[in-house]
Amino acid sequence: MFPVVRDLANDGIPVTVTYRVLKLCRQQYYRWIEQPFTDAELDEAWLANAVFDAHRDDPEFGYRFLADEVRAAGHADVGDRTVWRIASENGWWCSFGKNKTRKKSSPATASHDDLVQRQFNADGPNQVWVADLAEHRSDEGKIYCCAIKDLWSNRIVGWAIDERMKARLVVAAIEMATARRDGDVAGCVLHSDRGSKFHAWKVHRALTRHRMVGSMGQVGTAADNAAMESFFSLLQKNVLNTRRWATRDQLRIAIITWIERTYHQRRRQDALGRLTPTEYETIMTPTAALAA
Repeated sequence: MFPVVRDLANDGIPVTVTYRVLKLCRQQYYRWIEQPFTDAELDEAWLANAVFDAHRDDPEFGYRFLADEVRAAGHADVGDRTVWRIASENGWWCSFGKNKTRKKSSPATASHDDLVQRQFNADGPNQVWVADLAEHRSDEGKIYCCAIKDLWSNRIVGWAIDERMKARLVVAAIEMATARRDGDVAGCVLHSDRGSKFHAWKVHRALTRHRMVGSMGQVGTAADNAAMESFFSLLQKNVLNTRRWATRDQLRIAIITWIERTYHQRRRQDALGRLTPTEYETIMTPTAALAA
């Protein structure tokens, strides 16, 4: 009722009249004026912000994973049930188990227009990159790989591997790619599918920081990112499906070795005139100091 008293006071009705009519305590009203929100309410608001940030970054996480992220962000004492209550009250449902009564958002909404239009070629380095994510299981659990290919030379300019599929995986691959290209990537188009990780604000911030341009294909259409689909198909056949992997480290080392040694330096490609990506870049840019 205190906001009503304040609004009436702003309209010229004395506070003494209002609290007598409404039978309110004047001292409590003035204490509320000095501090409209209690410390507990402010703490709850900060906690809700942390839960929302974690949910926005990884919308497929359930409340237990969100609680882990919130605790890692500095709210060390928060419990799983508290996070569940906040997420439930605000409708922040896991994307794999949304509340049935909740109106679902359209999965077709893209953060970027499709600037590639299935034209998987480029006239020079750092004009068009394509990116995608893949996962594979070891006996210890899954690992996730993000790779970025330069369509000019088909080189994997950036990659990142982690035990969890989070937006930071994409950001790490972008940072590796830009470092390998000496930061000279302004205007480069990064094309991907519409996976949630590529929608994340961390990825948008990385693209803005490097003055890159985002591009996204259609939902569930592999042809819109066929260049990366073909790369991961090769990785699947030549590495992932060749044996059972006991540990994540074994699988991680095998992926990195195949990319950097076999794919870059030994696998010749018709699109490059039967050259490897490393040979093609060396011949086409003889003065460029590109890492082999």
